[in-house]
Amino acid sequence: MRDDATTRRSRFYQASEIDIDNPSERVWLAPDLIPSGTVTLLAGDGGTGKSLLALQLAVAVTAGGAWLGKSVRKGRAIFLTAEDDDAEVHRRLHDITRSEPRAVEGMSDLTLRSLAGEDALLARDGPCLTASPLFDELEQEANFEAPELIVIDTLADVFPANENDRAKVRQFVGMLRGLALRQECALLVISHPSLTGLSSGTGTSGSTAWSNSVRSRLYLSRILDDGFEADPDRRVLTTKKNNYGRIGAETRMTWRDGVFVPEVSDHGLDKRAAGDKAQRVFLKLLAKRISQGRFVNAAGGPTYAPKVFAEDPDAEGMTKRAMKGAMESLFAAGKIKIESHGPASKRRSHIVEADQ
Repeated sequence: MRDDATTRRSRFYQASEIDIDNPSERVWLAPDLIPSGTVTLLAGDGGTGKSLLALQLAVAVTAGGAWLGKSVRKGRAIFLTAEDDDAEVHRRLHDITRSEPRAVEGMSDLTLRSLAGEDALLARDGPCLTASPLFDELEQEANFEAPELIVIDTLADVFPANENDRAKVRQFVGMLRGLALRQECALLVISHPSLTGLSSGTGTSGSTAWSNSVRSRLYLSRILDDGFEADPDRRVLTTKKNNYGRIGAETRMTWRDGVFVPEVSDHGLDKRAAGDKAQRVFLKLLAKRISQGRFVNAAGGPTYAPKVFAEDPDAEGMTKRAMKGAMESLFAAGKIKIESHGPASKRRSHIVEADQ
């Protein structure tokens, strides 16, 4: 340690002071998705269900349950929304607790604040951003609640400056991260991507400082296959940034009875089950098309089987990619084969089920 006489009000320290073999354990609110003590950005186009998904997370925290199949830290939560009024929040909570009745037990640990129609700015603009009265109110509530999670919905409502102003963006994220550090909680901020962020699939908007300043960034999107949405109720949550783990991980879910339900993961036995389902659906739709006298082929074009089947109302959520994989597997197993139809001058190939 330095001599006390020369010590200033500083937090510089020497690495030799660290117990190098015993680092503190990293704390996650949701493993590999949302770290504690910092800011996570959850982006998604309007109408994808970001607010609902975040409210489900808050309920899972207070109930000590799971969120998208992942266990989360149990504790109190604060949900601040400038998007939805109290009645809408009430309706969503009704759907969530109906889906998970035990969640009712945690309602006393969930603190809500609707700012719909009010001034929702968490900072005041100027040469430097300063905390607004609402920010102070939020911190005071957090001091009382000691939450594991604070949700802020949405960024556009609470940020007072130009989202392309790199310096202001970094200041604002720094304010939020300071709050998360002082409260030792996870802070989830919901945002909307720009048109560029939508078209590129990155989910970003404004200055790159938004992505650079947060430690974790998630993107909720619809599931499209060649621009076609086979099932409007399905979503995928993708890890776009994770300073403490891998990126690119996907969590798929389906909107059902007012809530998002995680889909079976595509690993191990689950992957095999998904493949079996795709093959079953492929054969079912193949039989349907043949009975209607409408042939499909394996080569491409308007009657390309994976494309046609993925767009069928009876596709059971199977994508073109899943159907292509099923087709190749069925060919390899000898369960389907190619035959021809039409006059000799204009023969065309089509897929049929092989004789078993």
